[in-house]
Amino acid sequence: MSDSDGETIGDLPPSAKLVFKVLEYQGPMTQKGIVEESMLSARTVRYALERLEEISIVEEDVYFADARQNLYEIADEELDAEADEAERAAADD
Repeated sequence: MSDSDGETIGDLPPSAKLVFKVLEYQGPMTQKGIVEESMLSARTVRYALERLEEISIVEEDVYFADARQNLYEIADEELDAEADEAERAAADD
């Protein structure tokens, strides 16, 4: 669920938390869809997705409707505790 540093979603930058929330509420999306929904730049979304993938919170899969794009989704439904932690961290910011 997390990498060797012990980093959690609460330790990530606000952009990564926002991308996580977008995926949590909207379900699996392409990077383009996340950019549109979050109103973040494509570069910021790319970085946020990399960070979320590093700690195994988000998985990348093939988007069959357009193979040039990837589909991103939350890795496991057991991440409810991580989501709750992210909400508390975001409220503290």
